[in-house]
Amino acid sequence: MVVIDRFGAPLVTLRDQFAGLGALEIASGKVWTAVNFTRNTSDLIKAIKDGDLSPGLATQPKVTMLAGGLLIEAGGAMLGAVGVAGAPGGDKDEACAKAGLAAVQDKLDF
Repeated sequence: MVVIDRFGAPLVTLRDQFAGLGALEIASGKVWTAVNFTRNTSDLIKAIKDGDLSPGLATQPKVTMLAGGLLIEAGGAMLGAVGVAGAPGGDKDEACAKAGLAAVQDKLDF
């Protein structure tokens, strides 16, 4: 798991001992993508599939088009993002990120 602020500066990086070595790199890519496009990565994937965004975006450096990158928002402002990787599937990564955000959302709202 990687958490960055709205400018892309890292705040927290955690890796479970059983997560693969590439998990942090993938989580970093997801979180960078979410912040720079100001959208959850699964929403970006859907926008490409629906033809609302160019598929060429997925080929750009540092862009990681995998589910599991979520914006952190409170008070109508984007505070940053969280990226999760390591589960067998982006849908599971996203569910983990959502659960983590839900657990702290009351502390973020102001």
